[in-house]
Amino acid sequence: NISGTSDLAPLDQQAAMIQEWFPDAKTVGLLYCSGEPNSQYQVDTVQEHLEELGYTCTQYPFSDSNDLSSVCQQAATESDVLYVPTDNTVANNTGVVDNICRPAKIPVFAGEQGICAGCGVATLSISYYDLGVTTGKMAVKVLKGEADISQMPIEYAPQFTPMYNAEICKDLGLTPPEGYTAIEADG
Repeated sequence: NISGTSDLAPLDQQAAMIQEWFPDAKTVGLLYCSGEPNSQYQVDTVQEHLEELGYTCTQYPFSDSNDLSSVCQQAATESDVLYVPTDNTVANNTGVVDNICRPAKIPVFAGEQGICAGCGVATLSISYYDLGVTTGKMAVKVLKGEADISQMPIEYAPQFTPMYNAEICKDLGLTPPEGYTAIEADG
């Protein structure tokens, strides 16, 4: 008897985004916290899509923020590109990832805008405001008796905006493909 909304980005499109930016890359490191089942799901799914595109993927799980630095260092050393899903531990430690990857010239693609603002090159971003409006409309239907929550499908963000981190792109000498919007300085 549950339903709601999800901020899950289209993982196939995120894999395609990596290919759009780095078609000649060979290896993608997938950095995530092993204590977050949502991150494991995203990494497993995006890995399938990346491998279909011809990339070799290696998962780099870390157990908590204490071992993020050493695992990130290994991932940056062994990968052409890194992908980070919508992972709460990374979101709270983007400075650690950025301090390792930017000097090493390893681009990081992020599952959401906040992580991208802290350490990423690009992401597909959703409007959390629009997602909140969708959630509110669902709640109104349930409260008015117009819908049975057990019969309501989970709804996803209506659209995703390709975004890039201008500062990191400049530091890495990257020009975003057409159609990308710069992330505002406040993230």
